[in-house]
Amino acid sequence: MADDPICPLCGRPIPEGAKSSRHHLTPKLRGGARLGTVLLHRIRHSAIHARYSETEIARRFTDIEALKSDPGMQDFIEWVSTKPPAFHARTFRKLGRGRR
Repeated sequence: MADDPICPLCGRPIPEGAKSSRHHLTPKLRGGARLGTVLLHRIRHSAIHARYSETEIARRFTDIEALKSDPGMQDFIEWVSTKPPAFHARTFRKLGRGRR
């Protein structure tokens, strides 16, 4: 619908009832508790945290443009753009990555 919020990562609407969540541009654990957030489709938000550690997010991805320009996220966004806007699937963490 025209009143649906737009996901800044993929540019697509977040329909009412679709899974969504707020992403802290600077992780809360890295001083971002009171800094900016953006509303994302939950699958996009999960993909960010599956691919990058809190430290990587804090150092390299504190804005949407940095996330969108990362080749791994570009591939994911391109793939998920072929799905309906309310699409959601379980996201698995990157293999071999340690705990945050």
